[in-house]
Amino acid sequence: MTPLAGVRVLDLSRVLAGPWCSQLLADYGADVIKVERPGAGDDTREWGPPWWGDAGQRMSAYYLSANRGKRSIAIDIASADGAALVKRLAAHADVLLENYKVGQLAKYGLDHAAMQALNPRLIYCSITGYGQDGPYAPAAGYDFAIQATGGLMSITGEKDGTPGSEPQKVGVAVADLFTGMYATTAILAALHERQRSGRGRWIDAALLDTQLAVLANQASNYLVGGRTPKRMGNAHVNVVPYQVFKTADGHIVLAVGNDRQFQRFCQLAGHDEVGSDARFATNALRIAHRDELTPQIALWMRERTTAQWTALLEPNAVPCAPILDLPEVFKHPQVVARGMKIDNAGMPMVAAPMRMDGQRAVSDRPAPRLDEHGAAIREALSRADDWPGVG
Repeated sequence: MTPLAGVRVLDLSRVLAGPWCSQLLADYGADVIKVERPGAGDDTREWGPPWWGDAGQRMSAYYLSANRGKRSIAIDIASADGAALVKRLAAHADVLLENYKVGQLAKYGLDHAAMQALNPRLIYCSITGYGQDGPYAPAAGYDFAIQATGGLMSITGEKDGTPGSEPQKVGVAVADLFTGMYATTAILAALHERQRSGRGRWIDAALLDTQLAVLANQASNYLVGGRTPKRMGNAHVNVVPYQVFKTADGHIVLAVGNDRQFQRFCQLAGHDEVGSDARFATNALRIAHRDELTPQIALWMRERTTAQWTALLEPNAVPCAPILDLPEVFKHPQVVARGMKIDNAGMPMVAAPMRMDGQRAVSDRPAPRLDEHGAAIREALSRADDWPGVG
């Protein structure tokens, strides 16, 4: 399944946000040429262990996670010949993706203004930490720093006064990943618009902007309510009970989303009197009386094992879930049934999540070795002044 068949992407990005975007485009069928530094390539090639492949051709698991479906060519863009080669590719590309510091590509004549003059139909996507303007525009942007500056760490972690209470980052680089996903949607929108206008767009994708956007209800709570959100551990600021509880043998997530679910949960737990208590009749009241209700539920939850609670609550439409580690996740019957673990040319990978008409959009081209396709791309360009087709 290749809905983006025929779309040509020139990817000058590295690390995660840009490569995540171009991998999504490749999964949907776009032909992606990844431009890398000679001798070193994408920084993440060396972000191991663990490694895949032998010592001479090894690639880090991190690199593999974001680079399937692409062709690799090593080009020194700082050289005149290298910049000229990038321009030849850009002249026939539909999308150019880059995540250099603001203004850096202008030194090589590869900035948006130059590329637009060369190819007015080009959709040029610039990914930076702080955007193309503003006082922080020149600064380098790293996911960890953006999670801190963008407010996410201020609401993540155990609440003040409890053991281990300090701001926490999320376990994966969410600012990078969300920026890659938002950039993908903007590129697809620009491709759709270009069918009418005939012209490309310059997309300014900033990690900080994205991080603020995905604060979602937390940002809205502050803007509407005027109160600064605080760290609450695994509790939810807008819903009660909606958090992790200890069980007799571990932990479980209890995610009661409405009043009917709360009453049903209390009945199943053997505490109808709490479900009918006027103090807890609505979610707003449960939030107001959180400190009275939560300790009671905590005591109930310790009476059964995680498996016993799951067996009791799930069939009765009370949302809950065990907390699984990754070996357990990949053995989960739903994960197995959905085919989320794939073999990509011998490399074990997580599949792209979207299905269309029952088919999963995943490129069957493995993550490339550094400059794996460089000779073929150069040879094709020597024969025709056009985008080098897939050989």
